[in-house]
Amino acid sequence: MSNRIARPAATVLCAVILSCGPVPALAGGIPALEQAGPAAAQVAADRSLHLEGASNARDIGGYVTEEGRTVRWGKVLRSNALDKLTPSDLASLSERGVESVDDFRTVVERTLSQDRIPNGARTNWFDVIGTNPANLPALVDMPTMYALMATDPGASRAFHDALVNVANTEGAVLYHCSAGKDRTGWMTAVLLTLLGVSRADVNADYMLSNQYLTGPRTGSAFIDGVEQSWLDTSFATVDRVYGNFDNYVRDGLQLSLGDIAQLRDTLLA
Repeated sequence: MSNRIARPAATVLCAVILSCGPVPALAGGIPALEQAGPAAAQVAADRSLHLEGASNARDIGGYVTEEGRTVRWGKVLRSNALDKLTPSDLASLSERGVESVDDFRTVVERTLSQDRIPNGARTNWFDVIGTNPANLPALVDMPTMYALMATDPGASRAFHDALVNVANTEGAVLYHCSAGKDRTGWMTAVLLTLLGVSRADVNADYMLSNQYLTGPRTGSAFIDGVEQSWLDTSFATVDRVYGNFDNYVRDGLQLSLGDIAQLRDTLLA
């Protein structure tokens, strides 16, 4: 289990940020298929896990890679926070064989909204932003957030650990942040790209948060849906800093060829 303890300054600053826009309030939005264009064919399937307490919980399986292989269903699940899961939700996740729950949130988010975990699942804390207090204002500044996720050493370490965990878990892995769209969105974009899924389908999957998030819109980017330009910022930052995605995987995420081979063996049919 990863157990990174945020410093007190991080806790105080994050509490101030969260008070500006409560994390648990989720967002409604425009159906992704209207925004994603022709590449949306592969996301037309019902990906929702149909959990009462986590509207953005969904499966990333079914995508066909550029080599003609298929991402296995039921192996990787992405979600918003799990604090409102019902007993039937927890039973459903147990039936799906969830073996690992990976939390990308800060210590304050975790304290305010404590996960409910299915029986038998282990938990990991891979804090993407909160290990460096200077990063916390990015939680309400999406362009900065998406650039930071691609370059910050703490973020890279968190995503490295999460990807290795996916590669080495026999059962299903569920990872999440608060709304399940930004930290979870970049993790999914990286994972699908590593597996060989086209950028068009990576984008379409990312935009699905605008379909699955439900609840009142507040005008705050922190809890509303996603914009394609934000994900584009992460990929552009990768190209600018590392030269290309492969270099980012090797030098930023520090994944070995063995790690990548294990991911593909675990997740591709």
